[in-house]
Amino acid sequence: MNRKHPLVSVVIPNYNYGRALELCLRAALAQTYQPLEVLLVDDCSTDDSVAVAEACGVRVISTGVNSGVATSRNTGAAHARGEIVVFVDSDVAMEPDAVANAVALLDSHPRIGAVCGTYDAEPLIRDSLIEEYRCLHQFYWLAETEGRIGTLHTAICAMPARVFAEIGPFNPRLRHTEDGDYAARICRSYEVHSSTAVRGRHDHDDTWRVVLRKVFHRTRLHIPLYVRRGDLPGGIATGPRAGASIAALLALATLPLGLVAASWLLVPAALLALTLLADSALYRFVLRRRGPLFAAYFAFAHTVVNAVIAAGAGVGALQWLASRRFRRLYEPGARPAPVRATR
Repeated sequence: MNRKHPLVSVVIPNYNYGRALELCLRAALAQTYQPLEVLLVDDCSTDDSVAVAEACGVRVISTGVNSGVATSRNTGAAHARGEIVVFVDSDVAMEPDAVANAVALLDSHPRIGAVCGTYDAEPLIRDSLIEEYRCLHQFYWLAETEGRIGTLHTAICAMPARVFAEIGPFNPRLRHTEDGDYAARICRSYEVHSSTAVRGRHDHDDTWRVVLRKVFHRTRLHIPLYVRRGDLPGGIATGPRAGASIAALLALATLPLGLVAASWLLVPAALLALTLLADSALYRFVLRRRGPLFAAYFAFAHTVVNAVIAAGAGVGALQWLASRRFRRLYEPGARPAPVRATR
């Protein structure tokens, strides 16, 4: 980077997150780092998101047609004037020093092409127990993988504009796994680092239906990418965690054996013990932080989520076998053309 304090563009993609948006925008505007511009890219919201942003004095750019978060990020990057682009989800409120710490880490080594932030242990807006489960779970595994990673967490993600231009835009065809695709591309040329010094509070999903739907489809859609890579990228996707998910699904699937004979309940009990053992460090962390009652709820929720992850992987594997189009989801030739700003 040529200057000691390059201009940073904070790009915030948004679709109908008016409830948390003001907290996100005010946190972005309150960053200790300067110079900084904040751009909200609205994906044709039907709530009051645009009014909220305008009331905060933030520049609003519209995608024109609802197109997904990948297109929103690409549009924001095309309009950004900064040497560094920081993508921040519209349900995340950054800590005041998040941008400053991200810039410092990017400046520390030319091989670092992106810096990913982490979540705080407390949710941005407290709504439900399942939200608190998601918050603690993601806080733990993001903090656990601090340092160089093989994936990309785009809730808070800083990269030099030149790197974004070199790697190219997010794939707009992907609605749930654009970050995994981008990680595979950027990691071929640069290091990606995760840092607990770049942190924000996240308004996590607060209903079982949304949580389970997301983990199912995101897992399913990642299967062609994992096959293409030939391995798991680490973080939340590791061999032991995959094993825990499979054991959780089998534990739930074998519960009806108890209807045959009580002794058959030993099968799901053994499988449940395996899935709990695989994440024992996580459960100890939750127990220390929240006590036994919440730890029991957390274990139940995590077992269900693990089972749904395994189910999503199974469906994804079947789709990979049956559908040539599904197998080609992440083929390099399918990359979109660069997005250009229309000023």
